[in-house]
Amino acid sequence: MTIASNLSAIHDRITAAARRSRRNPSDIALMAVCKTFPSEAILEAYDAGQRLFGENRVQEFAEKFPKVADLVDVRFHMIGHLQSNKTAKAAEIFHAVDSIDSARLAQRLNDAAQKLGKALAVLIEINVGGEEAKSGLPPDSPEIEAILMQAAQWTNLLIRGLMTVPPYIEDAEGTRPYFRKLRELRDRLAARKFTSVSLDVLSMGMSHDFEVAIEEGSTCVRIGTAIFGERHYL
Repeated sequence: MTIASNLSAIHDRITAAARRSRRNPSDIALMAVCKTFPSEAILEAYDAGQRLFGENRVQEFAEKFPKVADLVDVRFHMIGHLQSNKTAKAAEIFHAVDSIDSARLAQRLNDAAQKLGKALAVLIEINVGGEEAKSGLPPDSPEIEAILMQAAQWTNLLIRGLMTVPPYIEDAEGTRPYFRKLRELRDRLAARKFTSVSLDVLSMGMSHDFEVAIEEGSTCVRIGTAIFGERHYL
């Protein structure tokens, strides 16, 4: 199997899941997660038509960046935990950061983007499963509202929605309550109509559970293994 054929198969599955839930497949973005894979894999996926990519570590992508910086019509998102001391580099090499988990981090990222004269889309990461090993804010954290209340002052950030990584459950159906919880949280927050905030993005669902996530309202699925193959960590 090639990256191109894997992408085609994933698109078919996205379409099927969308139709089961009476949604338009074009409303669901496919993000190719290329952590641990070389820049050559990104280029191969790009040649197959892929334009949206996710990376987990600033330093890792910084090493790949020179080989992919000139690609046309491509977007790279930071989807892993962002350390505050790496906000400047993240603002430089990414188009978006999908893992904001504090107002302080958002402020630092805004300041970095402002110095570069660019705008960054961001998502708030929610730890729906309450797992200590994972980053993100608990669904009931007052910090979520603090971020949304301050959004208007961050002129170089646009808060677009929420992101989550639910607990891993071998039976993908078991993730459904977590995806539903994120959607319901988004709906409650959207109803409050915070200034300078758009909450149209729900980034949830990975290789083993993305079809359930789509059925629960995901607008962006993050697929790595099913596109690039098994990862080999050092």
